[in-house]
Amino acid sequence: MQLYLVRHPQPLVNPGLCYGRTDLAVAAAETARVAAALSNALPAGAALFSSPLQRCLDLATALDGGSLICDARLAELDFGSWEMQAWEHIARADIDAWAADTVHYRPGGGESVLHMAERVNAFYADLAALSPAHAFIVCHAGTIRLLAECGRGATPLQMAQRAAAHPHRIAYGGLLVLQAGDMDV
Repeated sequence: MQLYLVRHPQPLVNPGLCYGRTDLAVAAAETARVAAALSNALPAGAALFSSPLQRCLDLATALDGGSLICDARLAELDFGSWEMQAWEHIARADIDAWAADTVHYRPGGGESVLHMAERVNAFYADLAALSPAHAFIVCHAGTIRLLAECGRGATPLQMAQRAAAHPHRIAYGGLLVLQAGDMDV
């Protein structure tokens, strides 16, 4: 199975704010630009999936040839009460607690990386059962990193540990084409 993993375009949000599950918009021109750049990359007959968050769904809709499946398991991490807070205003002790246990800690009382890994793993298992030759997935940097680990056969705990151990390098609107079993993000 070949995965075409796309990170949503840059949302309309001020720099320095913590956001994950917050449903942010993207400028229409930016969505159109990214859709145009990706339009030739979408393989004919590919299954098309999207996070339900607007910044992903708008792009997926612009790419859709009629087979779009929206799946909540593809959403970004829920940062709870940290959502839309300036990073500099989040208590240092809370950030330190998260840094001490990035896998299990629930930032802002939201969702742990392990919990996110479990839901992304469940999506991947369902996708693998469908056995599409190609799957085009519009989602988030965190989700992409976890999907790549799924493709390597990692357990949810391994997925969470690996994703939390390294910063991502996935650009807004970026496309990663990965073969299940040979993924490195």
